[in-house]
Amino acid sequence: MSRSRRSLACGLALLLAASGMSSLASTTASTTASTGGEVGARSAPGARAMLQSRARVSVEAGGPTIDPNIYGQFVEHLGRGVYEGIWVGPDSPIPNVRGIRSDVVAALRRVRVPVIRWPGGCFADGYHWRDGIGAAGKRPRGINSAWGRTPETNAFGTHEFMDFLGQIGASAFVSVNLGSGSVREADDWLRYMTAPQDSAPGQERAANGHPAPWQVPYIGVGNESWGCGGNMSADTYAAAFRHYAAFLRTYSGPRARLIAVGADTDDYAWTERVMAQAMLWRPEPTPLGLTSDTPLMWGLSLHFYTFAGNDWHAKGRNVGFDENGWAAALARVALTDELIRRHAAIMDRYDPGKRVALAVDEWGGWFESEKDAPSQLYLESTLRDALIAAKSLNIFNRHADRVRMANLAQMVNVIQSLVLTRGSAMVVTPTYHVFDMYKVHQGAEALPVQVETPDYVHGDVRLAGIDLSASRDSAGKLHVTIANLDPARANRLRIHLDGGRWHRAGAQVLTADAIDTRITFDKADPFVPRPLAVHLSGGEVELVLPSKSVTVLEVE
Repeated sequence: MSRSRRSLACGLALLLAASGMSSLASTTASTTASTGGEVGARSAPGARAMLQSRARVSVEAGGPTIDPNIYGQFVEHLGRGVYEGIWVGPDSPIPNVRGIRSDVVAALRRVRVPVIRWPGGCFADGYHWRDGIGAAGKRPRGINSAWGRTPETNAFGTHEFMDFLGQIGASAFVSVNLGSGSVREADDWLRYMTAPQDSAPGQERAANGHPAPWQVPYIGVGNESWGCGGNMSADTYAAAFRHYAAFLRTYSGPRARLIAVGADTDDYAWTERVMAQAMLWRPEPTPLGLTSDTPLMWGLSLHFYTFAGNDWHAKGRNVGFDENGWAAALARVALTDELIRRHAAIMDRYDPGKRVALAVDEWGGWFESEKDAPSQLYLESTLRDALIAAKSLNIFNRHADRVRMANLAQMVNVIQSLVLTRGSAMVVTPTYHVFDMYKVHQGAEALPVQVETPDYVHGDVRLAGIDLSASRDSAGKLHVTIANLDPARANRLRIHLDGGRWHRAGAQVLTADAIDTRITFDKADPFVPRPLAVHLSGGEVELVLPSKSVTVLEVE
């Protein structure tokens, strides 16, 4: 994670998702509707006329599996993301298990967090892992040079991170220090974490409280090496990646999957150079029994943040924004699709079999923090964040053939978080609710979707009014997730389902009274999803999407 980025040099408009779709046929008949506090078809007072949209889900066509890791998270030593947000210490009055706060663990378990990236971010390329092992009282106090030269206690290190993962049921994505570290330091860390207990590194690990080796399935080789991670050129980084990759391995369990540093936003030349130079093993020698056509990297990263416009120095307010701030932010989210398509097209030339994943391992809304923010990069969370999350996740789902990991920045107390804490109190955010609604896509089969919808137009912004993705799970249930971007108009959506026999449908919707409605610690959560009325008739579903809303539809 970095403060300094390129400006995106592409337009802020999208074409309609599809056109020329045949009329949707109505078939016979089973009708169900949700009951009990459901949201009906009425628009809010003063709202403009209801819109009409159509969609078609190709159930029989099938598609790639939506990797659960698309719903991954990111934690960096920044603000109160780790200290207070996750780690309170074993002597804290805040309920905890071995120093890790229990309320946060319980919340994250519910949304099935699959993988967490740690320790950064820019922090990773100044982190020396030995400072974070051993007796807590003997760990050196350091300085967080990446984020304001703040004190770093090193109370949360390798053992604490792995304990945290175990408590919530997530996998490890460890970023090694390429910027200020060495190949030997990185290799020593992998030995410490994964070597058998009867080895010297394993014995040291056991002496520190964990005899069995840990599983480390994902290793990030540096972070933002074009910026805070070393100010490298693509050629320099590609050479460094190859060097590190020759020595980075896990010493028990499956071979580690290496994730190379990818482009800064739309730096397509970086993707070209790294794929050309660092994707494959050299023909000779082939270590670990790998052939010369084995991908050296499992994934290539991409970082892209959303703010209200296209200027890193004027990101826009996080609260109290108007429709200009709403529309500009959603327009920037829409560019995620273009970035993925263009980077993936380059990758396809070198990797037509799509063996290398595109890992969007930093994404989310990053707006200006308020002057009274309690910690660095702390943002209050609003309805706009829910729409940012919903549209982003829909885009990732639709690109599941290449996007096989994404990590929201950042999970607790930093920019677009799932969870916010204030001392002993904790609240979940509207983004959290979206992840809870969308978890049905994890591991499901992505399905093609066509949509005809009026544009949402505000000033220079023109976007498709609704955004969808669809999947079918292992039990045969169909899930469609839908974002209505229009802040004033409801949208009557008719979805035709190609193939299958359907008997029951239901939906949940997240919305709020205003676009900048925010979560607070002293009031009830206004974002709790509610049932939404659904009409199912044969192979067609009809529902009315409230303005500025996120909906999940289930059909079986």
